[in-house]
Amino acid sequence: MPDSHDTMTFDSRQFLANLTQAPGIYRMLDERGDTLYVGKAKRLKARLASYFRGALNAKTQAMVARIADVQVTVTRSEIEALLLEQTLIKELRPPYNILLRDDKSYPFVFVTDRHPYPALEYKRARRRYDDGRYLGPYPSSGAVRESLSLMQKIFRIRNCEDSVFAHRTRPCLQYQIQRCSAPCVGYISEADYRRDLEHAVMCLEGRSEQVTEELTEAMEAASRNLAFEDAARLRDQIQHLRQLQHRQFVDTEGGDADAFALAEREGVLTISVLAVRQGRLLGARHHSPDNGLGLGAAELLGEFVSQFYLGQGREIPREVITSLPIPDDSILESALSSRAERRVRVTHKVRGHRSQWLELARTNAEQQLASRLASQNELDRRFDALQEALALDTPAERLECFDISHSHGEATVASCVVFDRNGPRKSDYRRFNIEGVTAGDDYAAMRQALTRRFRRLAEGEGVAPDILLLDGGKGQLNLAREVLGELGLAHVRLLGVAKGTTRKAGLETLFIETIDRTLDLPAASPALHLIQHVRDEAHRFAITGHRNRRDKARRSSALEDIAGIGPKRRRELLRFFGGLQGVKQASREELARVPGISAALAETIHRSLHG
Repeated sequence: MPDSHDTMTFDSRQFLANLTQAPGIYRMLDERGDTLYVGKAKRLKARLASYFRGALNAKTQAMVARIADVQVTVTRSEIEALLLEQTLIKELRPPYNILLRDDKSYPFVFVTDRHPYPALEYKRARRRYDDGRYLGPYPSSGAVRESLSLMQKIFRIRNCEDSVFAHRTRPCLQYQIQRCSAPCVGYISEADYRRDLEHAVMCLEGRSEQVTEELTEAMEAASRNLAFEDAARLRDQIQHLRQLQHRQFVDTEGGDADAFALAEREGVLTISVLAVRQGRLLGARHHSPDNGLGLGAAELLGEFVSQFYLGQGREIPREVITSLPIPDDSILESALSSRAERRVRVTHKVRGHRSQWLELARTNAEQQLASRLASQNELDRRFDALQEALALDTPAERLECFDISHSHGEATVASCVVFDRNGPRKSDYRRFNIEGVTAGDDYAAMRQALTRRFRRLAEGEGVAPDILLLDGGKGQLNLAREVLGELGLAHVRLLGVAKGTTRKAGLETLFIETIDRTLDLPAASPALHLIQHVRDEAHRFAITGHRNRRDKARRSSALEDIAGIGPKRRRELLRFFGGLQGVKQASREELARVPGISAALAETIHRSLHG
């Protein structure tokens, strides 16, 4: 029998038929919705077609066999696609990108706030607790090093380590070749050095036009004073700045904005949100809100934008651009300005580069809508197949599935996931931290989770599932029937999913209502694919919750029980030593070096951890 990799039903032909030839990035997803691979393309359709129509090596074939969905974000250029691809890879860590990805290819420039004469430092990654400013990210380490070299050449910013700076008694070679102004020996005042540093930072942020204007005035003044060598040097600096500006940033126009575009067709709608910060595209997010009230497109978009910021606590940019004129936009503008404590503009009338952002948001919304329409057809096919397989009089509209996850009984978590005909309904997902049961007793854990979920339903709260799936077969099915019977909910339809002897996907046995009524579906059955998808999602959601609970307990439980160690000191300890293991290995003297930890408290911590 084929394994799960052979049972995917992703329709590549239909997907490619709706795909654009624009540049962008793509995410390949497996049946559980996890990202397999993130890639970039100059032409999305041509690049993705090569996966499904071209000759592939064994590794790529293995990945393609696992694809259940592909999501794309359209960009304006390959450079934007490259930066967005790197961002997503670092965020999602897809398994098929690991061997191809170089974590050191996404660097920053860092300027500290702690030194009177800061250097421009090369950083491999952003660190959360650094005191200073990060500039970037840059597409390559070469771009950073070239930028730093130019800044040293133009503004004579130091590049030495702080320890070297502190022990200099005379200028080094960098001063002799006019690459440093020798702040280490006082050849430049702190104020003048800060001015040069700020000019360098402005250039790295893409604001070199302001600096160029000042240099141009200085060049003209030097020319009037017949200082032609100085004028030539300033001319060369201006040319370097022009090159730097075009090379480092995707969009030199600047601006912080979110662009919202709504696309609707055949009863399906998508809202895409394009985020732009400092003139650079950060990516697009796609949403499919319910329209239960049947609102018009403009009214729905206005409601969505309000909820997006005011209901979720998100960062509010200086400008919110919408593809439609939303009702009461002046009221929304005032509310957003009040929340952000600065002026926020809400508009649908834009020109220039802002109109390009809005057009890009529209393109992404239309692309996502086309993909959704294609995937919606597949979901409908799977739900219809399930109705036929189970001989249901009416179609199932809501499926729920429970799963249990723990490590040898530690930090047991139960998950409940919900699917409807639009796919996963994540707003209805629930996790249950299981307490008071024997470690490793999955049946007791499942009983507790089911009781907590369905007791509220018995009391008239919530929506009942049309089908309740239980991963585990006969035992879990009998347990669920008992719990539902006790709560007066025997009408809820049950479906047990038991793995075959080899535990391979495609060999499951289904128990319908009772252990005596079984159903074996073929591996290629769309109904079985739907059941596998729901079960795998419940498993993923349970494992994620369990790991979070277990890791949190292991990180902090030992410190939480120590008198005098509150959240702030606990955070400082873990940060200073890199984790709980480092704290345990530290001596009393090392513990006392942590900010906020006295010698007496260090003794208390050491004694508590070591007895």
